[in-house]
Amino acid sequence: MLGSPLTRTAAFAALLTLLLVGWEQCASRDLRDEALAQLDQSLEETARAVAANLEGHAIDAIPAARLAALADQAGHVAGVRVTLIDAAGSVRADTEVTAANLAAIENHAGREEVMAAAAGQVGKASRTSGTVGRELRYVAVPAPGGGVVRVADDLADVEAPIALARGHALELIAIAALAALALLHGFVWLFHQRPIAQVRRMAADVADGRLDVRAPRTGDADLARVTRAIQQIAGQLRSRLHEVSQDEEQLGAVLEAMVEGVLLVDARGAIQLANSRLRELFEIHGAIEGRPLLEGVRNADLDAILAEAIQTNETVARSIALPGPSRRTLQVLAARFPSEGERTGTVAVFHDVTELMRLEEVRRDFVANASHELRTPLAAIRGFAETLLESASLSPEDQKSYLEVIHRHSQRLSNLVEDLLELSTIESRNLRLEIAPVDVARTAENLIADWRLRLEERRTLASLRSEGRPLALADARALDQILGNLLDNAVKYTEPGGSIEVVVEQHIDRVRVSVADSGIGIPAAETARIFERFYRVDRARSRALGGTGLGLSIVKHLVQALGGEIFVRSEVGRGSTFVFTLPAAEPGADSAASPLAE
Repeated sequence: MLGSPLTRTAAFAALLTLLLVGWEQCASRDLRDEALAQLDQSLEETARAVAANLEGHAIDAIPAARLAALADQAGHVAGVRVTLIDAAGSVRADTEVTAANLAAIENHAGREEVMAAAAGQVGKASRTSGTVGRELRYVAVPAPGGGVVRVADDLADVEAPIALARGHALELIAIAALAALALLHGFVWLFHQRPIAQVRRMAADVADGRLDVRAPRTGDADLARVTRAIQQIAGQLRSRLHEVSQDEEQLGAVLEAMVEGVLLVDARGAIQLANSRLRELFEIHGAIEGRPLLEGVRNADLDAILAEAIQTNETVARSIALPGPSRRTLQVLAARFPSEGERTGTVAVFHDVTELMRLEEVRRDFVANASHELRTPLAAIRGFAETLLESASLSPEDQKSYLEVIHRHSQRLSNLVEDLLELSTIESRNLRLEIAPVDVARTAENLIADWRLRLEERRTLASLRSEGRPLALADARALDQILGNLLDNAVKYTEPGGSIEVVVEQHIDRVRVSVADSGIGIPAAETARIFERFYRVDRARSRALGGTGLGLSIVKHLVQALGGEIFVRSEVGRGSTFVFTLPAAEPGADSAASPLAE
């Protein structure tokens, strides 16, 4: 049964082999001729370029050194051998022969290519060079002034690719012959074994997760039904996997975008998931998935919370404080999952409540401080008012004295309320600032002049030192309030006979203002809190001088609203220096209205 197909296949293979061998011979010859023609053209172009560089001079009229340099340069650029031959056939320069050995080279007048070039034609020849011992292809052209320029290159560069191509062609011929012999077996496999093998491979691909399979064509109806069923199953699996992949990507994106930290551990306590926020909160670097909790996170309080969550179906809510300079406070919500049945893991969500705790502490301090500050004047006003109401026998002098106390405390209460309203307006970012170039030194001069009588009363010397007249981008009213509060603070805490100096300087794009006094100074431990609301270093003295405890807090918020910074340097007994900076105005800058929120 197989004899006839096998005979026909063998005859076809023999005929194919003969045809391919004949084609290979023709193709090799054509390929060699084409390669040789290309080489000749390249060598001729190089030779003519060298001849052009002779500038019309005869070769025997050019110094040997120049000829050698010209030949070496052209040979180096083109990667070929260059020989310069005079009209008598003597070699005057050769890139592969040193100058000392040129005399030993035989006369080239009888060389085939040299003779053709001497006759005014392009000479070409192939032979083994007696000088360099290699088979070369020579191309020679006449020199314009007399002589011959010859360029040569290795024929091995031409023969090598041809030999390689012939080898490949013979390999292909052998392969074609073997393919023809195997053709009959291929027919049998194609129509009988191939469909079954394709179905088997298709099923294996689906089992290995390669779901983009196509049903092979087959004339067998039963196999066709099987392949269609496998393809439908693969399509359904592909759709399900795509949905799962999308869900995982969405979940991953949500977890990474959350401002809360998320931690997931399995039933053995090994970490399965930790999002970026959790790593940031606990300052974790590197991979921790798969590691035990205490090894990955290293927090005993968290371990105790998760251990508690294992024992109950309810959500466990606890707070933990993280060590270190950040001193974060985290609220932890931990729950086991699933909530019923055998536990497979525990999930914990971490909320950073550090700022909330700080704000709550600030709120409590503010309420306590405000209540304390209001209680004193209210108690005084109430006490003296009750005395006036209940004592009809008071002398006019006592009544006036009591009324003065009531007036003084009511004024203090009014100042306190005004400062609170001012500070509230600034902090709520509803204050509008008219930003414009402001002469800071002039503002300080005007304030010092306005306070002349008060300064004289306290025998305090106030001076201004300004380097030029720097302009700051600021709100004139806010700047006046900043300097006024700082001068008021300096006057209050400077003993009679002391001094105050205001310095205005320009530092590149900032205007730097300092208010220095020779007062009582501030302890180093207190400077960090000096700008807090109601904070006083010397409470008794501050109240006696009429301070509300809000002036420096207002100054700080106004400076920040103007885009500046403020700080204090102080030494107990030697005075304090308050320094703030503001943006410098560019020449020709226009004023602009700007809300505090901007």
